[in-house]
Amino acid sequence: MAVNLSIKAVPDALAQRLRERAERNHRSLQGELMALIERAAAEPQPEDAATPAQRATGLTGMRRGTKTIEQIAAEHRLLYPEPFKGGPLAVDIIRADRDSR
Repeated sequence: MAVNLSIKAVPDALAQRLRERAERNHRSLQGELMALIERAAAEPQPEDAATPAQRATGLTGMRRGTKTIEQIAAEHRLLYPEPFKGGPLAVDIIRADRDSR
């Protein structure tokens, strides 16, 4: 059984952009909205889109910007198991910057 959906108070500028998009795609506004909804509903769930590092650290299904520092560190250790070698030490960078003033 089909369901009718309604969006109220769509700003004029947004409605116009949707009409233009529908015209570019040779669709009616209704057809364009249906295509957008179908595409959004077909997107993989967060668990399906998880990278191997996310699965290994238990970060699947998390929204962007919600990692703890411990989770970020664990993910970094998986990506870069060996410490960087040959680069300058942070203390040397800070001293050089301070001494240049």
